[in-house]
Amino acid sequence: MSKRGWLLFLAMGVIWGIPYAMIRVAVRDFDPVVVAFGRTFLGALVLLPVALYTKGLLPALRRWRWVLLYTLVEVTGPWLLIGHAETKLTSSTVGLLIAAVPLVTILIVTRLGHERLDRRRILGLLVGFGGVAALVGLDVDMSDVGALAAIGVSVLGYAVGAILIGRKLGDLPPIGVAAASLIFAAVIYAPFTLWRMPAHYPAAPTWSVVGLGLVCTALAFVVFFALISEVGPSRATVFTYINPAVALLIGVTLLHEPLSAGMAIGFPLVILGSILGTVRARPEVKEPAPA
Repeated sequence: MSKRGWLLFLAMGVIWGIPYAMIRVAVRDFDPVVVAFGRTFLGALVLLPVALYTKGLLPALRRWRWVLLYTLVEVTGPWLLIGHAETKLTSSTVGLLIAAVPLVTILIVTRLGHERLDRRRILGLLVGFGGVAALVGLDVDMSDVGALAAIGVSVLGYAVGAILIGRKLGDLPPIGVAAASLIFAAVIYAPFTLWRMPAHYPAAPTWSVVGLGLVCTALAFVVFFALISEVGPSRATVFTYINPAVALLIGVTLLHEPLSAGMAIGFPLVILGSILGTVRARPEVKEPAPA
């Protein structure tokens, strides 16, 4: 990998590892739907001119039904649900649970017959879901079942969204799909946001929403597409194994979240399981999930 490729790789590992901490800060003062709207609106505002300049928006809009479905399962649902979950769970826990997306993805594609579930993948699934069980069993208060359900639905949505990109939208300009999906999501969130607009805008949550929109969404998509161009789609997705570590590090060091036994046991198991279960399937089915 070239020096540029390594820089882009490390940048993506950080950029898509920090959203969980930003969401955690933002939802302390803002309703989750306000946070989700702010993120998608700012992201769309930045990516729309790029998509128009590169002539990528119109091809995506011509296939608007699939783009809308992708938006619902990959953006609109997960970004709102993760915000709700982080009103109850720590950002570290959420970041680690979201790392189960590759495991769910491989389950779906094997069920659809696109991939074969061999012994290595079965082992990966068992190890990975064992890590999730350790996280949930040791760290999560079961009274927060609604938050856990929100993360479960988000994980499923991210997995289905990755498959839609690979099977239905993969031939479209990526920047056009990203811009169109953010526009659709912002329009969907807008009427609900109007009823929940905050009376005050404290600095920390406000800057967190700005960071989510400009850095973790707009910049993230641009860097990711540059990474794909530099190293190819197969190697580009490897950085997703770094994201949970970044989320854990930021949550523990900056937000003073506890480093629990569940994290110490579950984190390496989830990552190891994801690697075992998806390493050969990544070029076709796996794309990083935005947080």
